[in-house]
Amino acid sequence: MIWIGICLLGVIALLPALISFRRTTLLRDERETALVLHQAQLAELERDLVEGMIAPSEHDSARLEIQRRVLGTDMLPAFVAGKGSSTGVITAALVALPVAAIGLYLTVGHPSLPAQPLAPRLVALQHEEHRNDAIIDRLRDQLKQIPAGDPSLFQGYVLLGQAEAGRDHYAAAAQAWRSAIEQRFDPEVAARAAEAQMMADGGHISPETADLYRRALDAAPANAPWRMTVQQRIAQSEHQ
Repeated sequence: MIWIGICLLGVIALLPALISFRRTTLLRDERETALVLHQAQLAELERDLVEGMIAPSEHDSARLEIQRRVLGTDMLPAFVAGKGSSTGVITAALVALPVAAIGLYLTVGHPSLPAQPLAPRLVALQHEEHRNDAIIDRLRDQLKQIPAGDPSLFQGYVLLGQAEAGRDHYAAAAQAWRSAIEQRFDPEVAARAAEAQMMADGGHISPETADLYRRALDAAPANAPWRMTVQQRIAQSEHQ
């Protein structure tokens, strides 16, 4: 089935080139172009004589000049390659393009790779989600067993917030980071907690979240890379 799809894609990709190729008129060589131009000049000269726009004497001299130019076109070089050779080169190039593409695919691709249905992949994702839930639940249980004031409690809640934010569980991440700054206030963790709470609220910044942003900004070092973002969030909360 994959080869049918490859052939269809190849035809679709080359179809505009094939259509334009059929409609393209091949350029004449230099001698043929000059002959066509001189014939058009002779026809125009005859119309001018019939309409009385030029005198017969002027017509005769102009006609002689054009005829002299027509004789001079025999000295111009002719294009040796004919229409058939040009058509053959273009056709060969169009045929070689998909052949080269298929050869490249056979070199670096995997045409024998079996199909991967969506249902098994969804089941695998669900199993992965359950496994992550179990890991995070164990982390929560371990944090509950750590006595208050233990320095590792702060880092544990920071890791819990990162794990929850990685799964887009922003409300749980904000709660974990709030628990961390209750142990020891850190301006960056406070800013993360405020940002996660804003994401959990659908972009709305509540007064409590805005206050947390301000606390983080007041305690932030002057070179903190997230200062501008926090300032924008505070200004946004004032305009809501």
